[in-house]
Amino acid sequence: MESVVCRRSAVFVARRTALLPSPSVSIRQFIALGSLVNALVALYLHLWKLGLMGSLACSSGGGCAYVQGSPWSWFLGVDVALIGAVGYSVLFVVAIIGSLPRFEDASWVTRAMQVLIWAAVLFTLRLKYGEFIVLKSFCSWCAISAVSITVFAVLVTLDARRVLRVSPPRPT
Repeated sequence: MESVVCRRSAVFVARRTALLPSPSVSIRQFIALGSLVNALVALYLHLWKLGLMGSLACSSGGGCAYVQGSPWSWFLGVDVALIGAVGYSVLFVVAIIGSLPRFEDASWVTRAMQVLIWAAVLFTLRLKYGEFIVLKSFCSWCAISAVSITVFAVLVTLDARRVLRVSPPRPT
């Protein structure tokens, strides 16, 4: 009787795990989707700055245009929106690769995402300082990016903890 129950449990678990994506895939897919959306927003802001878009859609009473036109919207001569578009695009590619079954437990994917995301968190802190303290303004597009990258930082930390539990220890 016990062996029948054990087999049924094993079959149930096997079916359930086959139907549900692994936590790493879900986390990495969420990061991929979010980074794609943020890359498109950053591209929109960059194209607006180049004059290739119409008026800037902003819900903060002109704060977006003020922030986008300030010296804080440039870093080492490069448009911050372009840096965001490229950075989010690279994060998108890494997260998509990490979502493939072959790489779902690969620690290099998580490490690459950690480097990209934590660098973006530090860069965002610099930008938020410029926006809030120096310019005394608010850009809703910038806020969306700041919230997104903060959520990504939490998620990539959870993914790193998962990968540490899953990956075999290295020989010393």
